[in-house]
Amino acid sequence: QVQLVESGGGLVQAGGSLRLSCAASGLTFSRYDMGWFRQAPGKEREFVSAIRWSGASTYYTDSVKGRFTISRDNAKNTVYLQMNSLKPEDTAVYFCAAKHRASTGEYDYWGQGTQVTVSS
Repeated sequence: QVQLVESGGGLVQAGGSLRLSCAASGLTFSRYDMGWFRQAPGKEREFVSAIRWSGASTYYTDSVKGRFTISRDNAKNTVYLQMNSLKPEDTAVYFCAAKHRASTGEYDYWGQGTQVTVSS
């Protein structure tokens, strides 16, 4: 079965950095677009960033542009989210998700999430 396992979360001071990883198994990783989402306490889950199956295109929500960088290594079946200049408002559970490259619908698979806490 498909598994997406996030890692790399933790507690960091404002202005610090973290790199999240999401290791995928049970699917042909290079055929899937990958995304990162987050959910803060009391808020709905929101889109953070995405990368196409080839890595050729990336997308970011406005609030993280210039601070976060998404990348992938198809040989390692892993997608990354480098987060710099972290702010307290980045505090959330971060989820990775996979969507087949031909799909125009919702993401098909989700990880369990990793907690990111940014202290002020």
